[in-house]
Amino acid sequence: MRDLGTGFRYLLKGQRWVARHGRSLGFGLLPGLITLVLYAAALVALALWGEDAVTWATPFADDWSSPWLALFRGFLTAVLFALALLLAVVTFTAVTLLIGQPFYENLSERVDRDVSPDGHAPESGLPLWRELWISARDSLRIVVRAALWGVLLFACGFLPVVGQTAVPVIGFFVTGFFLTEELTAVALQRRSVELRTRLTLLRSRKTLVWGFGTPLAVAFLVPVVAVFLMPGAVAGATLMARDLLGEDIREGGEEDDQAVTTLPQPPSEWPSPGR
Repeated sequence: MRDLGTGFRYLLKGQRWVARHGRSLGFGLLPGLITLVLYAAALVALALWGEDAVTWATPFADDWSSPWLALFRGFLTAVLFALALLLAVVTFTAVTLLIGQPFYENLSERVDRDVSPDGHAPESGLPLWRELWISARDSLRIVVRAALWGVLLFACGFLPVVGQTAVPVIGFFVTGFFLTEELTAVALQRRSVELRTRLTLLRSRKTLVWGFGTPLAVAFLVPVVAVFLMPGAVAGATLMARDLLGEDIREGGEEDDQAVTTLPQPPSEWPSPGR
């Protein structure tokens, strides 16, 4: 349970770091706003023409008698919109990070330099196009995993009592885990940590990940809130990535050049920073 509180503190520290660096917050809002406009347009289009799409996809039901035809297609339309909302929440971070890759990469490096005892920020040494390709590829893999979880949880939602109580809570924890993976990937990819190893790191500290990602998943249900929290979430995820890899964190950053916190060293099978 201690890790749960630690994860939440990293989320708060990231927001405070961005608040102290106002320019970072201003530029960090742009990718989120672009993504919000794109997603809002897609959801509005689905709301307007989703029923027509369901009608086109179910010609076999044209001869059904009332009220079964309306109930059947109405149910499918609601399911389609619910799945679209779930997919929007899960993929919002990935798409925003992809659109704002150069900015968030720079933001993460600044956080690393600020809190590193030696002022050093690991660099991948890869060209921008290569970083974008890796980010898009890994994000797609995460979205597929999240979509499978989403379908499973949606099906479990029809179970009596459990579906209306436990399943939504589990859904927030699952979403929080995948959000955290996407956010920490910015810092971990610069350290050449592959997706499979990143998932192993996160699974080894599940309560830390849930403490960071679950409150964020709840907040991200409100799209405007997600836009404003994204820069601080990237900053906080960079701090947590250092924790996962056992790197030292200089508390206070620019405000305190003396205090240094030494974190536990990672197991030998995990890659060292910069490998």
